[in-house]
Amino acid sequence: MNKTFNLLFFIKKNKIRTNGTAPIYLRITIDGKAADIAAKRYIDPQKWDGKAHKAMGNSQEAKTLNVYLKTLEQQVYDSHYVMLKEDNNVTAVGLKSKLLGTDIEQRMLIPIFQEHNDKVEALVGHDFAPGTLERYKTSLKHTQEFINWKYKTSDIDIKAIDHAFIMDYDFWLRSVRKCGNNTAVKYIKNFKKIIRLCMAHGWLNKDPFLGYKAKLKAVERPFLSKEEIQTMYEKEFVSDRLTQVRDVFLFCCYTGLAYVDVKKLTKSHINIGIDGDQWIFTRRQKTDTSTRVPLLPLAKELVLKYENHPQCINLNVLFPVVSNQTMNSYLKEIASVCGINKELTFHIARHTFATTVTLSNGVPIESVSKMLGHTNIKTTQHYAKILDKKVSDDMSVLRSKLEGSEFN
Repeated sequence: MNKTFNLLFFIKKNKIRTNGTAPIYLRITIDGKAADIAAKRYIDPQKWDGKAHKAMGNSQEAKTLNVYLKTLEQQVYDSHYVMLKEDNNVTAVGLKSKLLGTDIEQRMLIPIFQEHNDKVEALVGHDFAPGTLERYKTSLKHTQEFINWKYKTSDIDIKAIDHAFIMDYDFWLRSVRKCGNNTAVKYIKNFKKIIRLCMAHGWLNKDPFLGYKAKLKAVERPFLSKEEIQTMYEKEFVSDRLTQVRDVFLFCCYTGLAYVDVKKLTKSHINIGIDGDQWIFTRRQKTDTSTRVPLLPLAKELVLKYENHPQCINLNVLFPVVSNQTMNSYLKEIASVCGINKELTFHIARHTFATTVTLSNGVPIESVSKMLGHTNIKTTQHYAKILDKKVSDDMSVLRSKLEGSEFN
């Protein structure tokens, strides 16, 4: 906190102009250190009161000048008050810079966005997954393309980002980039993190996202039925590659594990659970949350099947898992061979576990959420579809209870 703060006006007699007037200056002194600011006014030295620090006399000219100086003085007091609220260590030079506007550093959006992405990249494998980095890289690329499209330039000062910018960016994603609603909302959400970063640093005073509303729309997520799982399980494939992909996929149908999590599974992840049976103990890479899943009979069978597989032994993993892209390509082939008329991707295994394997067999959604490693049960609700059969079974139980009652 400043101990002393003083203001005074004076004239510089060594800078007298040819017309005989001298410039008026304002001296700011804080804790014994001074900084001078030109008042941008001039006066005849004979008409200046050096003791009162103002123009002498009651002429209209003197009154107008003194009012101007008083207004300037008040501006300094106001700026000093604002700076004190923001920072206890206010200097005369800093206050001068604020008054002159030279304290405002131009900050461009793209370097800030890039610095954020560089930090995310440095933390991949620790705080962030590789997919998160790729999403931010794509978001930065889209932001650069939008700025070029809208403003015909490669970058923009963050202070120029307002509500109109956000709305135009949203429009550009949906129209020019032809993104669906959920994709556009996710890119805007990534951009919003950069804006929040700027606001946290005090570089932006107003949130340009105020008044912007965009919601993710519910997406119907496919899953395999009990009959489709059985068909896939019983199918004999002529190719070992298809058999291995099928087995890994079915294992995840019965454990709910995501691709990245099943790929890193080792024997050390299987331990004895609270019930004395085998469980998987691991952590989800996406959310870094603990996941504990009891091994169902078919899952145990698949683990034993690959116990002595050369690739599993060499890499110390439970399954010979190929790349996600290759996995999804083979799954489309498997669906065709099995007569499953669905666009199979590996992620469908998690939906199948949530819906067909667990919820439809009476497992409470809280338990399903825990096994999927979700941090919010609402996320589980997006995965889980209550089948008509489950509704029918539940209502049959209710119907039995009501039979013979007075409400029948």
